[in-house]
Parts: sequence; C-alpha cells; structure tokens
Amino acid sequence: MARMGRPGLSDSQKKELWRRWKDGQTLSEIGVALCRQAGSIHGVLSLRGGIAPIDRRRSALTLTLTEREEISRGLAAGQSIRSMAAALGRSPSTVSREIARNGGAQRYRASDADEAAWKRALRPKQCRLALLPRLRQVVAARLAERWSPDQIAGWLVEEFPDDMAMRVSHETIYRSLFVQARGVLEKELVSYLRSRRMMRRAKASTTKGQPRGRIIDAISIRDRPPEVDDRTIPGHWEGDLLSGAKNSHIATLVERQSRFTVLVKLPGKDTSSVVTALRRHMRKLPAALRKTLTWDRGGELASHKELTAATGVQVYFCDPQSPWQRGTNENTNRLLRQYFPDGTNLSGFSQADLNQIARRLNQRPRKTLGYQTPMKWFNNAVASTS
Repeated sequence: MARMGRPGLSDSQKKELWRRWKDGQTLSEIGVALCRQAGSIHGVLSLRGGIAPIDRRRSALTLTLTEREEISRGLAAGQSIRSMAAALGRSPSTVSREIARNGGAQRYRASDADEAAWKRALRPKQCRLALLPRLRQVVAARLAERWSPDQIAGWLVEEFPDDMAMRVSHETIYRSLFVQARGVLEKELVSYLRSRRMMRRAKASTTKGQPRGRIIDAISIRDRPPEVDDRTIPGHWEGDLLSGAKNSHIATLVERQSRFTVLVKLPGKDTSSVVTALRRHMRKLPAALRKTLTWDRGGELASHKELTAATGVQVYFCDPQSPWQRGTNENTNRLLRQYFPDGTNLSGFSQADLNQIARRLNQRPRKTLGYQTPMKWFNNAVASTS
C-alpha cells in the first residue's frame, strides 16, 4: 500500500528549505514551495533540531585544487618535492604529506586528492560541552531545574568569574539539546525547556494571522439542525485530521447516516491546504449529499467560509475538548488505526492508496447498520438523490 518515498532533496533544495525556515515559513509553506509533503520537510528539519547547518568553507591554510594540479604536473614532469614546494610557496613536508596520503607519486591525481581532502574535513568536531565534562554536568543540572539556556550562560559568568573553562553560550546549549547527533546532552532535558519545542524555531517565525484557540465566525454544534442528530437524512458529515509521524496528516470524513468514509491526502495541515483538499473531494459528491460538516476546533479549518462558499456545506464546530460530539468520526478514526498504526508516516500514502483503504473500510459490515455495509447504504442514498 505505502509506496517508496520520492528522491531526497538536492543540495540547492536543502539550502532553499533552510532559508525559508529561517525566514519563519511554516512546514506547509516550505513543502508547497519545494513540491514536498510537510512531513518530508519536518524530517529534514528534525534531524538537526531546526538548526541550520553551517555553510562549509575551506581553510585558507589548506592546499587548493590549483595547487594540487601544479603538484600533479610537477610529478609528471619528474620535478623534485623541494622544487615543487618552492614554486608553490609551501614547505616540502606539506607537499610530501599531500602526495603520500593520496596514492604516492605514481597514483596521485589532483581532483581525487582534492575531493578526499574535502571529505576528510567532514570529520565530527566535538563541541565545548563534549570536551569539558564539568561544564556539561553543571549545564545539565541547571536545565533539569528548568533554567533557560540564556539564564545558564549568564549565571556561569557570575558564578565562575575567573574560570574561563566554565563558559558556554546559550546557542551552544540549544545546539547540544536539539542536534541530538552530537550526543552531548540527554534528549529528555529538552522537555524542561519552557517552550517544550523539539526544534529550534526561527526568530522570524510568527503565528500572526494564524488563528490559535478560536475560529472566526465559528458556528456552534448547538446550532445544528435537529435532522443531523437523528440521522434520518443523509448528507451530514463529521471530519477531523488523523495524524502520523513526521508531522504527516490525512483528513477523514464520515457520513453520519451510512458511516461511509472518505480519506483525503493532505500536503500540510495549514488551513489553506486542508480546505483546498476538502473542497476538491466534497465537490465530487452529489449536491444533495453535501449538507453539513461537523469539525473539531482545530485551526486547520479556520477558512471554513471558503469551504462553504465552494461546496454549499455548512460547517459546525464542536465545543472545546469535546471530541465525543463527533463520535462517529472518532470511532472511525479508531478503526483506521488498523491500517495506520501510531507512528506511521502518512505522507507515504498516495490518494489511490487512501481510496483503497477507505473502500476496504466501507465494505466491512456494521452491526449498527444491521450488518450491511456503509457502501451499500451510501449507494442507496446516492441513487435516491439522482
């Protein structure tokens, strides 16, 4: 069912990803720009805790490709190491080591030697906290007491004014926490940070314009028509997001009378992505079966008015922390966990995969339907409206 993922991002795409992240764009916005799922973007960012890698630069002291080409030509011409070194303005020992570590005089190739040197420069560099155990222990102890990295860095200067070994910047502490590949500080210490974030966010990131905790002009479930509650008329839906690993999501829609399920692939969980995807799928339904949609209080449906304008579906919202008010959808999501266990990366499923899983679920008989299938009930409803 799940397909192999798309090829990884190129170096230029990764640079673009980090630039956009630094500019404060959301996972969904970056994904749209790079034609990738938000979950794929999250996977790249989470490996480094949201902290962009430092651009690599060659040291001014190392041999350049041009110098290596001069060495290669000198070897071919039978020049001595001392004469080559003098021409380059380098010491003979530098030229000698360069030739020896790259195959010797007979096998030396400038391009191969330059590439090998670039790769050797990738060796891991230990950070200050890794090199100074006492400093690391003090920092970890203060983090466990819920001190912020900035507080710790400032306190160290006051507490150990004459001990330069007890100095560390707040940025180094953050990097040691979020970039777990360093293996310096325990991952559990992240939970003591006030933000409780698992990734470092850009200073430019903002929630401005993104509704948090409230949806503009939301219509309460208490104002829903009575016909929705008694399930006598088809065309009333419940919906929510099903979440997976690496910030991946799919939308689930369930028709209340028939329990017919529709699964919708999402490029991200921002309101634009969700509403666009729901609009596309709901417009495929007969107009008579597009009456209402009851949703949770999630901000992903903040643009509910756009959905209503495009489909004619009136959206109602549950009370806060009241998932039982859309119990049909909640029960269906539990059934779907048979196909999408917790921890599954949902971005690996195509829309065709989701359609196939929804078909399987809709062809399972339900006790509440007298052991008939949701598909049969829904098809009867479609036939009655045509």
